[in-house]
Amino acid sequence: MRAAPGRRGRADAGGEGAAAVAETLHRLAVLLQAGVAPGRAWRHLADSGDVDARRVCDAADRGAALADAVAGLGGAWRQAAIAWRVALTVGAPLAQSLRGLADALREAQESRDDVAVALAEPAATARLIAWLPLVAVALALLLGFDVVATVTNPIGIACLVAGVALMVGAHRWSARLVARAQPDPSIAGLDAEVVAIALSGGVSIERALQVVEEAGGGAPTPGTADVLVLSQSAGAPAVELLRAAAASERHRIRTDGRLRAARLGSRLLLPLGVCTLPAFLLLGVAPMLLSVLTATPLTL
Repeated sequence: MRAAPGRRGRADAGGEGAAAVAETLHRLAVLLQAGVAPGRAWRHLADSGDVDARRVCDAADRGAALADAVAGLGGAWRQAAIAWRVALTVGAPLAQSLRGLADALREAQESRDDVAVALAEPAATARLIAWLPLVAVALALLLGFDVVATVTNPIGIACLVAGVALMVGAHRWSARLVARAQPDPSIAGLDAEVVAIALSGGVSIERALQVVEEAGGGAPTPGTADVLVLSQSAGAPAVELLRAAAASERHRIRTDGRLRAARLGSRLLLPLGVCTLPAFLLLGVAPMLLSVLTATPLTL
């Protein structure tokens, strides 16, 4: 069965791209473990309808190395290319390395999905509440109040300007709160996974770090460096410690994301009380009062 075009064609660092990369890497690892050569494995994936694999094959046909072709896809594929280069350099099992990286990507994507689900309700509430002042205006028109006539009144104009300003302020404030609660687009723990791949080839820690840096992975993060120091001082296997630290970091990111989503619901009450409700009064209630006052002559 051929995959739907474009289904695995995007590889952003976050979002659905991480899951798509993980799926392709798993399939690639299975083919490599079955004894299929790397170039041929990419061909099989391209023939099955994988858009990213087809792009890799096209780049390889133009003379690019497989790792460079993979890195050219961007997003999470850059980490896959680094792992590919590291595994080939140190002689680590390529299929096992790609499978481990795919598991890390999938776990990170699951964490992002959990946070996105938790954020969906408060974010939707914020968008719904933002329309509240306009609903008040529509309700006043349905009730027959001459809301439009109040625009000619200086007080009505002042209410209109202030209400619109408060609506804009509420929208920007709520959007900023929702944006701050969004999960980090980076994928936690991938640097530790790549160093673990390098060490699984049997090289020293110093050599592993050198290989990772030469492959484009850069220097280790402070967390990864601390794990390596612990491994050296305690004589414990660094590979297992690194993978455990990476899994712990992804768990922490998931927990922090859920906490941010829980706090978002209460924080959205601030723009509601400070901006949205006053805008509701200025744009909905005040014009109705002005309409009544201007339409009713005063009697002595």
